[in-house]
Amino acid sequence: MQQVLLAVDIGGSSGRVVAGKFDGQQIGLDEVYRFENGGSAANERMYWDMLRQWDHIVTGLSAATAKYGDQIVSLGLDTWGVDFGLLGKNDELISNPFHYRDPQLDGILEWGFERVSREEIFSQTGLQFMEINSLFQLLALQRRESPILEFAEHLLMIPDLFNWLLTGEKANEFTNATTTQLLNPKTGEWALGLMEKFGLPAAILGNIALPGTKLGKLRSSVAKEIGHADLEVVLPGTHDTASAVMAVPSTQVLSNQPNWCYISSGTWSLMGVEVAAPIINDRCLDLNFTNEGGVGGSVRVLKNITGLWIVQQCRQAWSEGGQEYSWDELVDLAAASKPLQSFIDPDHGSFGNPESMPQAIRQFCSETGQSVPETPGEMIRCALESLALKYQSVLGMLESLTGGAIEIVHIVGGGTQNQLLCQMTADACQRAVVAGPMEATAIGNLLVQLIANGAVASVAEAREIVSNSFISDTFEPDTSYDWNEAAERFAIIVG
Repeated sequence: MQQVLLAVDIGGSSGRVVAGKFDGQQIGLDEVYRFENGGSAANERMYWDMLRQWDHIVTGLSAATAKYGDQIVSLGLDTWGVDFGLLGKNDELISNPFHYRDPQLDGILEWGFERVSREEIFSQTGLQFMEINSLFQLLALQRRESPILEFAEHLLMIPDLFNWLLTGEKANEFTNATTTQLLNPKTGEWALGLMEKFGLPAAILGNIALPGTKLGKLRSSVAKEIGHADLEVVLPGTHDTASAVMAVPSTQVLSNQPNWCYISSGTWSLMGVEVAAPIINDRCLDLNFTNEGGVGGSVRVLKNITGLWIVQQCRQAWSEGGQEYSWDELVDLAAASKPLQSFIDPDHGSFGNPESMPQAIRQFCSETGQSVPETPGEMIRCALESLALKYQSVLGMLESLTGGAIEIVHIVGGGTQNQLLCQMTADACQRAVVAGPMEATAIGNLLVQLIANGAVASVAEAREIVSNSFISDTFEPDTSYDWNEAAERFAIIVG
């Protein structure tokens, strides 16, 4: 008998409700509802519009219930990491959550390190240092003496907030909690001593719940609105990358020397390995890698890389200037442009949120003494090749951290649609690239529900279902161009 499960999967630029139809051997997907997402600027701040997102979630669940009715057995929700909301007395949401691109975060890393050293923070949290991390978002509120902290009683990550709205239950799901730089990956508990050293209110951190936890039934008001009174909410890996990695079709047993790595490719590129235990040492600190929680007791040792954000913002800038390009058109223009001419550092601060992404690319290339890309095709080629070279650099770092050879690069997520980037990645890394599944985050979300519901026995069995259900494309390295020489130039440019 077919089971239907629902995945609510929300990213920084869009969200959707996906129905997963499982027949015992394969899982099929039906995107029931999709909506646009993004930050809202007001009063020189950048926020997430929680109520608008919540309306979309309810609308999508209503559409799914209307289509599948009593066949639906459970629901799981995932989003991006690091951002959070604060509840005050009587569970009042104090403010719309701040967006990780909010300007209040400028310079916050240095401000934090003046009070607690980088080394001590890393020893307790094992996380890559980025000003967007939840710890530094809290410190930014503290620095500008925001009254929000004074009234806060509960910190809930974005998916935790939505799960609370769905069920009335407050819980901090593990994989998203590990993106905060407030959790000790060795113990799996909050780093309360670190909170106290910074003078932050440790009491706002709640109980940690693992992926697969059955959170409870829908609130009666929500059940009535969507038309399904018996729908149970299950926690997947609520951090979208944790769910995406769950859907990587690898057959290797979990170890600390994996022969594969992953790139979860979208607005961000998250590149790393899945290991059995965290890697917290001086080398990991020096390379600025992160240890985040995975599904099934795994640890994701990875680096956050600015991904297709740069291409997305170029497309938006050209659209605002009256030049409309489809994604396929931009890839075709890039493919027709001369290769390996100029590069950017995707993680350079100038590409965080510039007024004009094309101008930011031109300026970076000019200031680093390179030929300046002028046409849309040249700019997109520059961005994609730079990403591929960044992946090559991170691949070498991963091998140095694990002490083993990585033979296969798995790319999952929306970036698998960009076959040019997949081929560039194979060429730059000189590794076979296996691309797919595209809908990895939703699939991983659904698979955890199946394990929680007893329909699937293990992560290994779940990954077999991925292989049985979805086709992956393999890209073999091409040696037509000198990527090694390009890598040397790239290394100089990024410093």
